[in-house]
Amino acid sequence: MRTLDSTHDPALKSWVDSANRPDGDFPIQNLPFAVFRRTGTGEPFRCGVAIGEQVLDLAALAALHPLEGRAQQALSVCAQPALNGLMALGREAWDALRQELSRVLRAGAQHADRVAKALVPQPGVEFALPARIGDYTDFYTSIHHATAVGRQFRPDQPLLPNYKWMPIAYHGRASSIGVSGQPVRRPCGQLKPQGAAQPKLAPTERLDYELEVGVFIGTGNPAGEPIAIEQAEEHVFGLCLLNDWSARDVQAWEYQPLGPFLGKNFATTVSPWVVTLEALAPFRLPWSRPHADPQPLPYLDGRELRSAGAVDLELTVWLETARMRAQGTGAEQLSRCNFRDSYWSIAQMVAHHSVNGCNLQPGDLFGSGTQSGPQSSEAGSLLELTAGGRQPFGLADGETRTFLADGDRVILKGRCARLGFAPIGFGEAAGIVLPANGAGRC
Repeated sequence: MRTLDSTHDPALKSWVDSANRPDGDFPIQNLPFAVFRRTGTGEPFRCGVAIGEQVLDLAALAALHPLEGRAQQALSVCAQPALNGLMALGREAWDALRQELSRVLRAGAQHADRVAKALVPQPGVEFALPARIGDYTDFYTSIHHATAVGRQFRPDQPLLPNYKWMPIAYHGRASSIGVSGQPVRRPCGQLKPQGAAQPKLAPTERLDYELEVGVFIGTGNPAGEPIAIEQAEEHVFGLCLLNDWSARDVQAWEYQPLGPFLGKNFATTVSPWVVTLEALAPFRLPWSRPHADPQPLPYLDGRELRSAGAVDLELTVWLETARMRAQGTGAEQLSRCNFRDSYWSIAQMVAHHSVNGCNLQPGDLFGSGTQSGPQSSEAGSLLELTAGGRQPFGLADGETRTFLADGDRVILKGRCARLGFAPIGFGEAAGIVLPANGAGRC
C-alpha cells in the first residue's frame, strides 16, 4: 500500500496560484496525469500534469528544466502521446517523478520562472485517451447495485451464488472507449418489446449511464504468472472516472447466455485525468466483509487489504438536459455515493483477473462496475433510480426522465476529502447523447 510522505503535506502551497484554492480539484497534493495538446493546433499529443487551472507540459519541462535520476527517466517518456511508457516503468519511477514535480511546483521553488514556461491553461487544451488501451474489463463490484438490479429480474434471488465468492466481470470493447467531451450516438440493436412475438432492429429506447471508477494498470505480469494480492496495487498506476453507457433494452434481450454485447460495446467514456494511487494514500480506509457473508478465499484476502484496501472517494452524477442548457440553469445532481462501499476492492480485481495466468499489460483498463450505495438515492444508474423505468423522476425544471433523452449531457465527478489533508478531485467525465444515425432509422 502507498504510504504518506512530504507530497501529501496539507500545508504545501504552489507558486501556481490557482492550485491553492480550497475548492479546486488539482492542488499540489494531487498532480494527476493526462494526455493533451493545445486546442486546434494539430500539434502532437503529449503527457501533462494538472496543477490548479494549468497543465504542466511534461515534454516542455524536459527541455526547459530536466530532472535527475529516476525522475528524469520517467520524464523522458512523457513526450509520447500516451502514458503507457510511464506506466511500464513501475512504481519507483512514478514515485520519483511525483516527488520531483512536487518539489519544482511548490511555493519557493528555485527556477519557478523557468518551469512556468511549460504551463498551458486548461481551458485552452484538448485531451486524448490517457493510454493506449489494449484490453478493457468491466467488473461488478458494488453489491448494492447488483442486488438492486438483480431484484428487478429475480425477486427471490437477487444475487447469484457466485457473487460473494469472486469479483464478477466481462470483457468489454476497448475500441469504443472515448475521453470526456466526446458525444455518444444513440445506438441501434435488437429489441423485443414486452408481448411482442419477435424482436425488431431499432434505436434503444432505454439508454442509461453507469457511474464507475476506472483502474489503469501500470506494470503487467508475464503470461502464466498470477499477481499475488500483496503485490496487486504495485501494478496499478491510478484511477479515473468511467461511464459505461448501456442500452438496457438491447441488453435485456441479448444478455443470456453469454452476457453483455451490443448493449454495452458502443461507448464508454473516461475522464482525462488519472489520479495516481500515491495521491490517494491519505484517503485509504480499512476494507471489511460482513461477518455473516463468506470471507474471501486466501488469494483474495490479506493484511494490507484489510487495513487499507478501500478508497474514500465520493462520486456524483449530474444531468444537463437540452432545456437546461438553453436556459443556462446548469446541471442537476441526480445521485451521490462513495467508492468505499464497494464489495470488492482494487487489489482483489487485479488478483482475480490474473489468478489463471492472464497477462495484464500497461494501459489495460478495468471498470469497477456501477457504484451504488446502500440508500436508493445513492444509485449509480437510471435503471435503479427509476426501478427499471417504472418510476419516472422529476427534474427541477419540470422535465421527467426514465432513461436518457437525445441532447442530455451526463457528467460524472469524483472528490476525496479527509480532515487534516488537502482535498483532491478527479475532474469530470462528460458526454452528450446524439440522436441515432439516419434520423432514428437503423
